[in-house]
Amino acid sequence: MGPIALAVIALLGWMWWTGRLKRITGQDAMAIAMGVLGLVLLAKGRPLLGVAPALLTGLYALWRFNRPEPKARVSEATPVAMDVAEARALLGVDESADPDEIQAAYRRLIALTHPDRGGTEALAGRINAARDVLLRHHGEK
Repeated sequence: MGPIALAVIALLGWMWWTGRLKRITGQDAMAIAMGVLGLVLLAKGRPLLGVAPALLTGLYALWRFNRPEPKARVSEATPVAMDVAEARALLGVDESADPDEIQAAYRRLIALTHPDRGGTEALAGRINAARDVLLRHHGEK
């Protein structure tokens, strides 16, 4: 039983080291328990009872580790239609603001409203759009 336990520990360590053991689901836990039961039965000299759980666990492991990882969903920002006056009001800059002042106002607001800091994606998107509109408008002058 000792060599089997060492082999299981080594396998789990390798899986953790390579990043394959990211998140164990309920199905994974049940398969692991079934595999351990099969290995215990095999070690106790009951091959007829131990082969099926061990084999099914091996097949499950092959299926689980060979399926592609689900890709993280990236939400695409919806374009925000905004005029120059609304952009100035949102960023709190006046008509004579240069690109440095626009960037400073943007940095100040985005630091407060970024989704990582508790803000919403919609508000951060509007602030980004306001900066883009004002910088584009300043470049056209």
